This record gives sequence, C-alpha cells and structure tokens, in this order.
Amino acid sequence: MVPVGDIEIGGGDFVVMAGPCAVESERQLLQTAEAVAAAGARILRGGAYKPRSSPYSFQGLGLEGLKILRKARAATGLAIVTEVMSEEEVEVIAEYADLMQVGTRSMENYALLEALGRCGRPVLLKRGMTATLEEFLRSAQVIATNGNPQIILCERGIRTFETATRNTLDIAAVPVLKAVSHLPVIVDPSHAAGVRCLVPILSRAAVAVGADGLLVEVHPTPDKALSDGEQSLNFREFRDMMDDLQPYLDLRDKPPRTRPRLVALGGAD
Repeated sequence: MVPVGDIEIGGGDFVVMAGPCAVESERQLLQTAEAVAAAGARILRGGAYKPRSSPYSFQGLGLEGLKILRKARAATGLAIVTEVMSEEEVEVIAEYADLMQVGTRSMENYALLEALGRCGRPVLLKRGMTATLEEFLRSAQVIATNGNPQIILCERGIRTFETATRNTLDIAAVPVLKAVSHLPVIVDPSHAAGVRCLVPILSRAAVAVGADGLLVEVHPTPDKALSDGEQSLNFREFRDMMDDLQPYLDLRDKPPRTRPRLVALGGAD
C-alpha cells in the first residue's frame, strides 16, 4: 500500500484521481476540484509544468500553477498529484504536491528517477509509450534503490500501429504487474483512448482486471481546454462515469461463487 496523505492506494479501495490536463486558471481548477470531489474523486490531478511535443502548445503556468493547486487542496481537501519533468524541479514541486507524477516521456530519465528516490514523496510512475513491462519495472527499481519504495505504477496505453485511438491500452499489463510486483497499479484511460467517449468504457475494463484506481482528465469546458480537450470529460460525464462504475466495483467486493478448478498445462488433470 502506498499512502498519499490519508489515502491508501493498493489497500483495497479504488482511488480515482481526476482533474484537468493543465492548470489554466484559478477559477478553472477550483471549479474542477469541487466537481470531481463531489463525484467521488480522492485526488486532484493538474499539470503545472507541461512536457508538450510541440513548442507552440501551452507549456503550463509553472510555479503559479502549483500555488493554484495548493489553493484547491485547501478548499476541497483533495490530495494533489502533478507532474515533475526534471531533477531540478523535484524540490520545489515536492513542497506543493502530495504525489509526484513521472510522465511517459520521463520514464527513462534516470537522473529524475534518482532524485525522486530521495524526495520523500510517493511517486506515480507512468509507463513509457514504447516501454516493455520489464523496462517499466526497471525504472521503478531505480526509484526504489535510491530510497523510495512508495511507487504507484500507471498503465496509460502504449504506441502501436493502431491509429483509431491515441494509444493502445495494454489492459493485460494490470494483472501482470500486480502478479510480478508488490506495487499498486492504476490506469489512465484518457491518454489511452484520446477520445472522451471511450474513457468510461476503458475505466470499466480497468475495474474488471483489478486496477487500484484511475487517472482521468476532467475539464469544465473540454472544447476550450488548452491541453487534451478531446479526451477530457466534462463534469456531468465524469459524474455519470463514476456512477456507472459502482456496480462493477460492487462485483469486485463479492467472493466468487465457486472456486476455479486448476488444470495443468496441456489439459491433463
């Protein structure tokens, strides 16, 4: 179990982290924080520093964004997760964030991972967009061997030949990672899908395979978002998704009616 403030991830509770891809203004973030908290989210996500693939895209508010995140935490009680892009930013972001996020482009930034091993904050490590599970776990090990075992793994979709979705959600990664490591595993359906209508469906799949939580993008007006609006849910869509997940979560809490019969490989008893 990884503690994030008074929240335990990996201990049986299904923890949802939700909020905008980027902090754009105080009003935008506070509205979102209140809406996701009312719908059942426990952690507020929001990017203050944004590693964008285009230099012409919105790069984030930086320190001002961190200050807005802190105001949202004070107003709602939600814990804060935000991305750290370089080892030079670790110390200042750790002053504001409850959970330090490593983005897909930084999974193999070993100087950053080593610094996060010494920062004293839990880490949310996203899988690299072309990384194998072995490579993913190797990056987690870098953080752990530098003194920080408080790591949450995040499957956010990998890059394949398929173009119908932004990435391809490797749903099998969740049970595999939980079988070969002791770390909690969450799913980011927003980046996996890239299309908002698919986010609730992939979220149900995450519940079904035993994920410990979700990381979901939510925005007051997704069509006007400065970053990733096409995959962001509005407040009503997020509330509906949270309501829709409850029956699936209830099923996870029920013991199976019959114990599965184990059969040796090859079909022999």
